[in-house]
Amino acid sequence: MVEIAATETATATKPKNPARKVGLLNRALMVLLLTVVTIWLVVPFTMAVLWSLVDPKTGWEYPDLLPPSLTILRWVEVWTTTALPQAIANSYMLAPTVAVTTLILASPTAYCFARFDFPGKGFAQVLTLLPLVVPGFVLAIFFSSLIFSLGIYSRFLSILMAHCVLFLPYAIRIMTVSFGQVRQDLIDAARDLGARPIAVFRAAYMPALLPGILASLIIVFIQSIEEFAIAFIVGAPNFTTIPSILYSYLGYNFIRPNAAVVSLILVVPNVLLMLGLERLLKSANPAQAGGKG
Repeated sequence: MVEIAATETATATKPKNPARKVGLLNRALMVLLLTVVTIWLVVPFTMAVLWSLVDPKTGWEYPDLLPPSLTILRWVEVWTTTALPQAIANSYMLAPTVAVTTLILASPTAYCFARFDFPGKGFAQVLTLLPLVVPGFVLAIFFSSLIFSLGIYSRFLSILMAHCVLFLPYAIRIMTVSFGQVRQDLIDAARDLGARPIAVFRAAYMPALLPGILASLIIVFIQSIEEFAIAFIVGAPNFTTIPSILYSYLGYNFIRPNAAVVSLILVVPNVLLMLGLERLLKSANPAQAGGKG
């Protein structure tokens, strides 16, 4: 009896399996993450889709959980009665140009930050982040006065210059990391074998730079197409973009269904681009990206 009691006591005081606790904790964190994502992303996106399909004749009011009837009349109305087609053309002409120009301007600076050590390097890296600190409307007012004082009256060129300065920090930081992943021994080996500069770049640099180039282009593209302050202050009224029309529906002329239509036109392509970027980066060869392929 004493042995049985001792065995039961030892069994009762034996600690539980720690792996089970970790599994329960992981499940709880996963449920919490899914809940946050649902509240933060899925619900607003679903509401935007529903509001964009609300029938103007019936509306959507409390206590209806869903719109009484759905229609695409709002999409047709926004497309035919506003400057949205021209705004889409302007935005998708401006954003790729900004992305490519910003990448070209950022690459020499990123190369110096990644491949060389020089006095004041840390301070210079901090200075490149200044456009992110200044509020967008302050930059917009500054650029508008500066560009007009220089005699530049092209709205497209003015916004292009301002966006390049505003989004340079993103491209510089991304490309600095990419240039830092290029292995010097691969560069030396290619040169020792008599490779020309273009061949050296293609063999030693390009595998490590390609993910950074794609990331820089897509991120700057999305930032440019979503930017409002500079595009509005410098470009209005002759050069309209998608955010300019969206903010008009969110401001003095607040029409929720129309704003939902424009917001979906703005957001959905950007989400698809980000998903495509993630897939490209995942499919990239990790060894090549690290300069070890």
